[in-house]
Amino acid sequence: MDNKQTAIIIPARYGSSRLEGKPLLEACGKPIIQWVWEKAKQTPLVDRVIIATDDERIFNACKKFGAEVEMTSTEHKSGSDRIAEVARKHPEIGYIINLQGDEPLIEQANIELVIKGVKFDEKADISTLVREIKDEDEVNNPNLVKCVFDFNNYAMYFSRSKIPFERNIGKSKFYGHLGIYGYKAEALFKMTELSQAPYEMAESLEQLRALQNGMKIKVAIVENVPVGIDTQEDFEKFKKMVEG
Repeated sequence: MDNKQTAIIIPARYGSSRLEGKPLLEACGKPIIQWVWEKAKQTPLVDRVIIATDDERIFNACKKFGAEVEMTSTEHKSGSDRIAEVARKHPEIGYIINLQGDEPLIEQANIELVIKGVKFDEKADISTLVREIKDEDEVNNPNLVKCVFDFNNYAMYFSRSKIPFERNIGKSKFYGHLGIYGYKAEALFKMTELSQAPYEMAESLEQLRALQNGMKIKVAIVENVPVGIDTQEDFEKFKKMVEG
């Protein structure tokens, strides 16, 4: 029986080009990072939640509300590198969920789907979520990453372009990617040790490194779309929602 722990690791940076210091912005007296941490802590199938940060202000704030938090290098180029640094210190952790620290509205059911996708599928190295896109503007928006997957729900490709290309209109649905990942620990270590792959560099999509190296990404389809906090306007909407 597999007795490895399942951990949610939340990467949190202070610097952000669009909203600096957003993990510490407060709504109802709680910083955003605490909202995300509380949601993660309440999720079934999770043994522990760790916040990974390179900033002492975030570290101290997380300690204050009782979180398990670890300092990481300031040199990391991606969230997966940051969570891999933490995971390498904990051989007891076998399954890692990379939950973004700016998505306080994500549903626990979605997190559970990601856990199940990587924990209970022997073939899956990584798991993630997609949702159907019905708006043409979204389909053509390069900021919304699209995904195509096979009949067994394993990802075939991710792209900023509209995929599939419609030679024959109405023959296929379109799916947008949601940025939450589950990893088997060994898959996370492998991916972060590999060199950047050509498709990854072309599209600026890290998950293509895994696909181009033959790793399998399990995809689950969800209905709802969690809204991340990227701008001051996003934060004001969230604050109004929770404070009334």
